[in-house]
Amino acid sequence: MEILSQLGGLLLGAVPTAIFFILLIIAYGILVRRPLERTLAERRARTLGAVEQARGAIAAAEAETSAYEEKLRAARAQLLALREKQMERLQAEREAALKDTRDQAQKKIQSAKGEIESSTVVARDQIERAAATLGEQIVKAILPAGAQVAEVAQ
Repeated sequence: MEILSQLGGLLLGAVPTAIFFILLIIAYGILVRRPLERTLAERRARTLGAVEQARGAIAAAEAETSAYEEKLRAARAQLLALREKQMERLQAEREAALKDTRDQAQKKIQSAKGEIESSTVVARDQIERAAATLGEQIVKAILPAGAQVAEVAQ
């Protein structure tokens, strides 16, 4: 029985320690664990918020990049279309200039042909007159001075 009485004394002596231990656990929960959990939850929320914000910024940047690339493609297509129109316009101008040059060359050729033909006619007339004159001079030189020349021109 002595053991029971010693055990009862120890148990009775342990009651203030147990109460102190329970108060220590309650104080730990109030003073340390709850603020720590709040701080960790807040940090987690901020971290997740920052991650979500970063994801949103990445998505916005990708959207802007896509829009920029689309605008760039459109600008390139427009530039190519403008270049093609300019090339067509220059080609048309070149063709028109070539046509004008050909037309002028044809006119000059026709004019030169006409001049050559008229010069040929004039030259033939001069040659024929000169031939007739030379023929008369030759006949006069060959025949005696008093002989009459029958007209050969007929």
